[in-house]
Amino acid sequence: MEHKTLEETIEDFLIYQSSIRGLSDNSVVGYRNDLAKLAESLGKDAVLSAITPQDLRHSIAALSRDKYAPASINRYISAVRVLFAYCRRFEYIGQNPAEEIKTMKQPKTLPAFMTQSEVDALCAEPEHTELLWTSRDKALFEALYSSGCRVSELASLAMRDLAEDCRSAIVRGKGNKEREVFFADDAADALRAYLCERKLRIMAEKSVAEVFINQKGTGLTSRGIRYIVARYSGAEGTRRHVSPHAFRHTFATAMLSGGADVRIVQELLGHTSVSTTQRYTHISREHLMKVYQKAHPHGGLHDG
Repeated sequence: MEHKTLEETIEDFLIYQSSIRGLSDNSVVGYRNDLAKLAESLGKDAVLSAITPQDLRHSIAALSRDKYAPASINRYISAVRVLFAYCRRFEYIGQNPAEEIKTMKQPKTLPAFMTQSEVDALCAEPEHTELLWTSRDKALFEALYSSGCRVSELASLAMRDLAEDCRSAIVRGKGNKEREVFFADDAADALRAYLCERKLRIMAEKSVAEVFINQKGTGLTSRGIRYIVARYSGAEGTRRHVSPHAFRHTFATAMLSGGADVRIVQELLGHTSVSTTQRYTHISREHLMKVYQKAHPHGGLHDG
């Protein structure tokens, strides 16, 4: 066994995740941020083989004292587990001190999603308010809702991966895994209208790979897409602020409520585990129950 320091090991681990496992930049940055907290707690020069389960529990307790949310602490615990599993695999340590570390229980929260009328209103908002770039923003919203893509997947969508009729595309999700997504009539029509204008924004001699571009003619980033959604769902638009991820949640809920098989929805969303997709069946049922209780005369949610 090597007597490596925690700082050295973390750097080796991040290189391994990026170059060997092919994790996305976002995933590697997430690991880096969480493991920086570990190094801060235990010390960068801590000898790897000397770290104990008690040391790890103390570092977790420190996050709790600093009022980190349970979800953030669990993400930290997951990063620590993956790090020490990597260390054990390559025999940097004899025993894995993270094996018995348990995640925190956290309250079940439903992912934010929109009703049909809300998503329709947001998709129509670019034409009503003309805040930024009408055709692009409408195409962006319709594509998010129609495909269920993650914001990073749509930001990196390349022209070469978009079907000629704009009805499907190949996107690259977590772990750089490819999958096909689809665009319904409204989305395909909006994409075609936008692509006609896109040509005029790009100099003839210039080639831009990304489908969605900013007004300077370069590819939109995930941050740029979040800004666009925030503008149209904020005070200047629908006044019900949502994130781009709400389109994905709404897509999943609509598909399952409409009778789509959970395995098909899993494939469309790019979920590794069907259990991740199944939570949307609970969302749909809970939402239906709330609507029922509110609407039925004997539901108990009426005034008087």
